[in-house]
Amino acid sequence: MSTATDPYRVSMVCLGNICRSPIAEVLLRRMVEDEGLADDVVVTSAGTGAWHVGGPMDPGSAAVLRARGLDPDTHRAQQMTAAVVEQYDLLVAMDTSNLADLQEMVGDADHPRVVLLRDFDPDGADGQSVPDPYGGGPDGFETVYAQVEAACAGLVTALPGFLADR
Repeated sequence: MSTATDPYRVSMVCLGNICRSPIAEVLLRRMVEDEGLADDVVVTSAGTGAWHVGGPMDPGSAAVLRARGLDPDTHRAQQMTAAVVEQYDLLVAMDTSNLADLQEMVGDADHPRVVLLRDFDPDGADGQSVPDPYGGGPDGFETVYAQVEAACAGLVTALPGFLADR
């Protein structure tokens, strides 16, 4: 758990950390920088599964980021486990299954906070999942990008409140 002087640590979490959560990590990091919060908030991503650990982002995710001038090349998949959850202040799940997995990892502890990304969508997508585009075509990755972008905009607006609450 971070103190008021430590950076607030956020991890975007999906299943394999190659499709949705890397897009969310790159977008949220850019938004945090644009809001002048880069010194206060550190953004990473992880997957609840270990299949892709150490591997790059899915080519479809990389393509939607590159098309918008964002760099996907430094990403390497990592796994979120019960042994490391306490290193974070906020765990942001891409879908309800990831949310349940994260809640189980955190258990009865009141830290870190676990939330569903689309609950921050200003257009009211509360309780909805970001669909997994893995194995699909470019349209699926475009849909994910649009949903993640909208929800990350809402999340970055909420971050000052999270920072104040720690």
